[in-house]
Amino acid sequence: MRIIRTGFPALTLALLFIWPAQGAIAQVDPPDRVARLNLIEGAVSYLPSGGQENDWVTASLNRPLTTGDRLWADANSRSELHIGSTAIRMDSNTGISFLNLDDTTVQIRLSDGAMIVRLRRLDPGNSFEVDTPNLAFTINRPGDYRLETDPNSNRTAITVRQGEGEVVGGGRSWQVISDQQAIFTGTDVLDYDLKDADAQPLTDFDKWARSRDAHEDSIAAPRYVSAEMTGYEDLDAYGRWINEPGYGWCWGPAGVQAGWAPYRYGHWVWVAPWGWTWVEDEPWGFAPFHYGRWAYFRASWFWVPGPIAVRPVYAPALVAWIGGGGFGLSLNVGSGIGWFPLGPREVFVPGYHVSERYVTNINITNTVVDRVTVINAYHGGNVQSMTYVNRAAPNAIAVVSRETFVNARPVARNVVSVSNQALASAQVARNVQAVPERASVYGPGNHNAPHPPAQLINRSVVAKRIPPTAPNQFEQPRQQATPADRPPNRTGTQQIPPSRVEPQQKTQTVPNRPNPSVEKSQPQQPQPLARPAPAVRPPTAREQSDTAAKQKAWQNAHPRNDQPPAKKKVFLQTP
Repeated sequence: MRIIRTGFPALTLALLFIWPAQGAIAQVDPPDRVARLNLIEGAVSYLPSGGQENDWVTASLNRPLTTGDRLWADANSRSELHIGSTAIRMDSNTGISFLNLDDTTVQIRLSDGAMIVRLRRLDPGNSFEVDTPNLAFTINRPGDYRLETDPNSNRTAITVRQGEGEVVGGGRSWQVISDQQAIFTGTDVLDYDLKDADAQPLTDFDKWARSRDAHEDSIAAPRYVSAEMTGYEDLDAYGRWINEPGYGWCWGPAGVQAGWAPYRYGHWVWVAPWGWTWVEDEPWGFAPFHYGRWAYFRASWFWVPGPIAVRPVYAPALVAWIGGGGFGLSLNVGSGIGWFPLGPREVFVPGYHVSERYVTNINITNTVVDRVTVINAYHGGNVQSMTYVNRAAPNAIAVVSRETFVNARPVARNVVSVSNQALASAQVARNVQAVPERASVYGPGNHNAPHPPAQLINRSVVAKRIPPTAPNQFEQPRQQATPADRPPNRTGTQQIPPSRVEPQQKTQTVPNRPNPSVEKSQPQQPQPLARPAPAVRPPTAREQSDTAAKQKAWQNAHPRNDQPPAKKKVFLQTP
């Protein structure tokens, strides 16, 4: 892995490399990446994994999305998501969901409408697949891809302006390469038409996507952070970079109000398997709250991104808790929960149950810290004896009532006043034991949001890869704390009232089982959203002849003067 040294004191390179996974890890760690909803135009709605079909809510900027989550862009609306440097753009009347999103796989269900994917990086062994009602499309190389599907006519159009991909469906497979538009019709048997992509007129959606690409191409932030850090693309427009001795390149937000502090202008939501997750209000507010650390100097807050790793590990919120770990701050409105941002070199130990490998990687990719220090903290370092540089910084500590916290209410408008003496004597914890409500999962969105037509919500798609069972955010086993707060490997579930949401522990050997006590009141798992693509068979003689004729017609209509003739002999072919 390529690591570029920042202004931190130099460390041995071996300590900066991500610790490789071990074969015998007791539990499956959470994915090291999520999708970020970074742009909303018009009416865009969201349904968390396991939500009821009539419970779509208005989507929130900076909402992390993961396996099972769904998005809908209504009429005259568009949206944009990022997974690292990859941009995913949705046109009007388009519905997608994440069938799988983990460390190596992105698998998207496109049930209706049009989407454009600009894939800048595809590591060996990684997969990017888009599944539609009549075919599965796997992207094989970085490039620009447009997919549009109309399930009512069993039609999917794939436009590859740059790159290469494979179509699987109807028992056959085809390769689609740059400058091609392949239109597939049918279900059990697919027919296709082949066109010159460059000759097709650009739609308003195409022009909009190109303008977004041009904006991203001009961004300077990748000089200071990895391009695979989700959310970096908004930093240049909303702040400035400075080189601070002892920290290296740091970013400071511009235009914030007096007294601004991190982790104060936003709300908390529950996103399994990570648990409590921060969602910032500002349009730039993703990368600085899920990667790196914050520092206060020059009478302002600055974000310190840490070393430039290939892909830093996502964190739900890099904070230390006050009022967690089984106790709370006593307020005149009841019990309270407080937190403050972690500073550079301070170890983040998640409140969700993870491996030593995961804790090492989530720290060394987000700040410069010794691996031994991380491991010692993971195995029970006393958080009370640690010095936190931001605890005494102006407005660093935010405290809200438990009701504000679990109901995804705006923090800034609901911060409660706590005496300095009480804050100074309050214990610091690595987790907060607040049981999420249904509002914790949905967030603050309006429940009367537009949603896809009923026939599209659960329409199945063809999948080359069989996706995992999506987690039900509303019916989960108990969360596990860190080793310092609770003995490891504790298992079990808790019976909860219908209005409550239980956290999830992900294991490798024990499948999720419905809790009979809540099964009647919680939404049922819908029918499978993906069906396996039929096994690919050899083409018949007639199909081979038809393919050859279409290839020749396309080549004749598409001269490639920039390449020698030998380079253009096959652009869409069967095995």
